Order: sequence, then C-alpha cells, then structure tokens
Amino acid sequence: RSGDFKQGDYVLCPGGWQEYSVNSPKAMRKLDPAQAPISTAVGVLGMPGFTAYVGLDEIGKPQKGETVVVSAAAGAVGQVVGQIAKLKGCRVVGVAGAEDKCKHVVGAYGFDACVNYKDADFREQLAKACPDGIDVYFENVGGETFDAVMELVNDFARIPVCGRIAHYNDTAMPEGPDRLPGFMGKVLVKRLLIKGFIQFDYINRQGDFLKDMPAWIRDGKVKYQEDVVEGLENAVSAFQGLLQGKNRGKLLIQVGDDPTKK
Repeated sequence: RSGDFKQGDYVLCPGGWQEYSVNSPKAMRKLDPAQAPISTAVGVLGMPGFTAYVGLDEIGKPQKGETVVVSAAAGAVGQVVGQIAKLKGCRVVGVAGAEDKCKHVVGAYGFDACVNYKDADFREQLAKACPDGIDVYFENVGGETFDAVMELVNDFARIPVCGRIAHYNDTAMPEGPDRLPGFMGKVLVKRLLIKGFIQFDYINRQGDFLKDMPAWIRDGKVKYQEDVVEGLENAVSAFQGLLQGKNRGKLLIQVGDDPTKK
C-alpha cells in the first residue's frame, strides 16, 4: 500500500529468516536488477560490501605502497577489503583457513599473497609475505592470527576491528599469563590506532558506496563469490558451517527462484 513501491519490485528489507514479513517503507530499499543480481544486495552491494568499504576507508585509511593484511580474506567482507586496498595501490596479504581459499584469493581477487593460518609455520609465512611490516590490519577473527599480526605491525598502524570470530564461542577466559600489559605497551610505543566499528556508524557514506561499488563491479575491478544454500530449512546448518569456515565467499540462503541471475 505504499506509493514508493509497486507489485513486482525487488527490495532489500530486514525481514528475518522467514518467508513473509511486513515492513515500513523506510526500512526498504528498491533494487535495480539491471545493475546486478539481487543477491548482491545482501553481499558485495549490501552490508558486507559496505562494511569493507567504510571500515577500510574511514579507519584503515590505506596509502599507496602500504601493506594491508586481511583476515578471513575469502569471506564476504574480506574479499572486498582486499580488492579495495589493491585499487588504492597497496600490497595486500590475506589470511584464510584452507589452501583452496588462499589460491582463490590470489587468483580471483588479485591479492599479492595469502597465508593459511592452519599451517604449522604460519607466523613465518606471514612475516615473509610482509617484508616491510604491516600498516593496516583489517581484523575479522582474533585468535592466533591477531597475535601473529601484532608481531609485525609498523608504527602508526591502523586496525579496524570488524569481527572476532575465533572467540564467539568462548565460554571462559583464556588460560595463561595476562598479556594485556604487553599488548597495551605495544599500542603505546607503536602509536597504534585500534577502533571497533559497526557499518551503520557510517551510514552517511552509503551514497558514496552505492556510487563506487557498482561501477567497480561493472568495470571488473571488484569481483565476488557467493556460496548459495537452497531452502530456508537449511539455514541453521548453513550458519553453523559459516562459523566453522566451511563457506566460500558470501553465504546465502535462497528461498525462491532468482530471475535476475545471468
């Protein structure tokens, strides 16, 4: 009943994991299927892509010639972060949890290198891939990857904190000595900028994003991968797989035919 939309329009809205919902027109964004398949509205042209765009630009502020490291590099956010950093003239190193993910990140997205954090010599590989240290670290995972990166950060490095997936299922404090004083000492001496963010903090940049990203995709400067699971009944198992790193690219639950797919 809204004059802003007509039957047959494709829209993005916060409907939840359900087949039907009622939404305010203000909560909906009309999609242009001629621009890109509508699935991209929840991926590279949606929240994950916008997260990469504003987190890197507003906090990371990469400069030409700097080294940018991206954890969860094959994921929905990481794949976009690395490609934007390459557009800005940076050396980009990804971190992922499988050999095929690392090969895909380098071959499809143009990363300069990608390191498997599950390898026994992960720290040595990361150091070799970052001979000039690390200027920007886009943090998605925490855990051992964060520890390894902190050994290589340069003075004035910037660390946008987007996620801490390695710790989402923690039920207790980690064992071992308290490393916080040493970490804070490094923050001080290296003059590090570490800032957590949620993408809607920068909603004022959405216009810039919706201008730049479609153009980059159209020109082949940004590519993306989708991992599609059919059926709402498979949403829970797919989400569990996401937390276990089983997905390749943006994980999607498809609940109906998509005529916009080419």
